[in-house]
Amino acid sequence: MIVVGVALAGSVGAVVRFVIDSALRARSGSSLPWPTVLINVTGSLLLGLLTGAVLFHDAPAEMLTIVGVGFCGGFTTFSTTSVDSVRLIVARRYASAAAIAFGTLATTLVAAAAGLALTTLW
Repeated sequence: MIVVGVALAGSVGAVVRFVIDSALRARSGSSLPWPTVLINVTGSLLLGLLTGAVLFHDAPAEMLTIVGVGFCGGFTTFSTTSVDSVRLIVARRYASAAAIAFGTLATTLVAAAAGLALTTLW
């Protein structure tokens, strides 16, 4: 049953990511992939919150598996960040590529840690 939950949640996460990413890119005039960065940071924050709920507040571990692995796994898209970084390198925008690659890594780690820390305040 958990496998089905992960699959369904992953599908929902991927669709939500597509809708949000498409809407943000349509409104953004930037050639940088900020919508992807925002989605990854938001997904990492949610994963930190879910992890904290399980670790510190006795939330069911199945919730972390289904929502964390499923939804957050489908919602976040680190492979797209990699492709975006390579595209920026091909376009010889080296500083932008580095900012996206390393900035995404740093901000997603901070977001996950912040989500985990926030759950200790409940």
